[in-house]
Amino acid sequence: MPARLTFLMFFLFLLAGCREEPQTREQAHQTPYELGDGNTTATYGQLLEFYRGLAREFPEINLQTLGETDSGEPMHLVTFNRGGTFNFQKLGAEQVVVLILNGIHPGEPDGIDATTLLMRDLATKAVEIPENVVVASIPVYNVGGALSRNSGTRANQNGPESYGFRGNARNYDLNRDFVKMDTRNASTFARIFQLVHPLLFVDTHVSNGADYTYTLTHLFTQHNKLGGAIGTFQETILRPSLEQDLAEKGWDITPYVNVFNRPPDGGFSQFMDYPRYSTGYTALWNTPGLMVETHMLKPYPDRVRGTYELLQSVLQLAGTHADTLRSLRSAALEAYTPAAFYPLTWEVDSTTYQTLRFKGFQADTIPSDITGRPRLKYRRDTLVVSEIRYYNQFRAVDSVRIPEAYVLPRAWNHIRERLDWNGISYGELDRDTTLEVTAYRIEDYQTYTRPYEGHYPHFGTRISRTSRKVRFRAGDLIIPTRQAGVRFLLETLEPQGADSFFNWNFFDPILQRKEGFSPYVFEETAAALLKADSLLRAEFEQKKMMDPEFAASGYRQLNWLYERSANYEAAHMQYPVYRLEQ
Repeated sequence: MPARLTFLMFFLFLLAGCREEPQTREQAHQTPYELGDGNTTATYGQLLEFYRGLAREFPEINLQTLGETDSGEPMHLVTFNRGGTFNFQKLGAEQVVVLILNGIHPGEPDGIDATTLLMRDLATKAVEIPENVVVASIPVYNVGGALSRNSGTRANQNGPESYGFRGNARNYDLNRDFVKMDTRNASTFARIFQLVHPLLFVDTHVSNGADYTYTLTHLFTQHNKLGGAIGTFQETILRPSLEQDLAEKGWDITPYVNVFNRPPDGGFSQFMDYPRYSTGYTALWNTPGLMVETHMLKPYPDRVRGTYELLQSVLQLAGTHADTLRSLRSAALEAYTPAAFYPLTWEVDSTTYQTLRFKGFQADTIPSDITGRPRLKYRRDTLVVSEIRYYNQFRAVDSVRIPEAYVLPRAWNHIRERLDWNGISYGELDRDTTLEVTAYRIEDYQTYTRPYEGHYPHFGTRISRTSRKVRFRAGDLIIPTRQAGVRFLLETLEPQGADSFFNWNFFDPILQRKEGFSPYVFEETAAALLKADSLLRAEFEQKKMMDPEFAASGYRQLNWLYERSANYEAAHMQYPVYRLEQ
């Protein structure tokens, strides 16, 4: 054999011996997180490119654009369905959807990376979930925040090296916007939620607060507020099942440690997730929600892996309990019928609690090297296991009787928009009509003195009720409560609700008088009023006698009479949403 040919064959033999083993499908589709150094998270562009690659190769994965965000970039939804059907209205009768929301705070990216791992492993069949479960995920909800990449704003957090910002493109905290919907992100989410109609909902976060041993904490929808049998099922079956499943996989989890800048030794209460929050919003549709909060000081790989394991457990629970959850959700809706009472305001029940076996660290108070003042110091080398009180029972302190329908004058277009985004059904009057309604007057309210998420919200709202005949115009809205969105209507249109549209300032024009009086002119009118109405005169004298400040102010006395005269404008403090009773 010629020497040259011998050398060539020897070279090819060596080359064949050095050839790498074929990649597995998991290796061929490494996530941006896996391609990093263990302390990096995907950028917005990397995330979309990864999911596009999965969708191209795997028919079980779909990536679609489903609306706008304030950033100008679109909202995306990535879906895994073993059957390859991505029209949610055509899913099989037995199939159920779990919706995962990631990156509402892009500086807390654990869920973003955990979900890329999960979707890849589902597509490649590295992990299996029940056949009846469809997984839908918003890869990053706060796109504007994700694009505002930095390495400093999460001052208390241990990695990753860089991440997004909490505020969105208009600096809104999107986890305070689910009911008021000031942002395009929120209106798009509402439409996605109505399209997907999930059986369970998961929102991924990283905590702030105390220090302790746990990587994972859970924050379920407050079960009393979720209500009825479905709330009980969440508290007695879903939560313990999740905790047990994770424990069997070696992942301890505890309820969200609802304290800040103090040790949890004295106990803590469950977080009350009103509808402004994601899990509070999903509760309006009788969908149990779970917010996972990984611990900010744990290494980033541990937080990503813990979130991954929790998501897998939730998917298993969804498949196992799908029939029960579907039945309980239908039963919950049937309970919210006209004339039934609906609780609006809640408080912690301090008379009852659970005892948690809590694994924390020794907490000491030592002098600060900076300020010289006492400061909190956790000794992470000293484990402390203690029995602490967990207050997770809430009781309703205010409720409202459910009307047959609400009547909304057509002029309030910004309210109508929010009804549309949430799939609320309504009709329009085809001609001017007089209706017997219950009318509310705003008697008192307080207002925060500092801005909060683009508003100066009201609270402590008090109303008075009267039955009266009101003339409505053609085109005014009749909004029945016998529909899936009944809880949304009650929470937003009853002004005393914590997250009502009134308390979020949407009806503030009614709080300002548009006309007034000059005291020197109104003196004669006021005198005529008192002379003509003996009952008014008696009430006026009584108020002067009982209220020295009133008696000392001439203007207040004239204003009191003005508000009881025909000159006073009817729109002032008159809540412009009316109730049609059963």
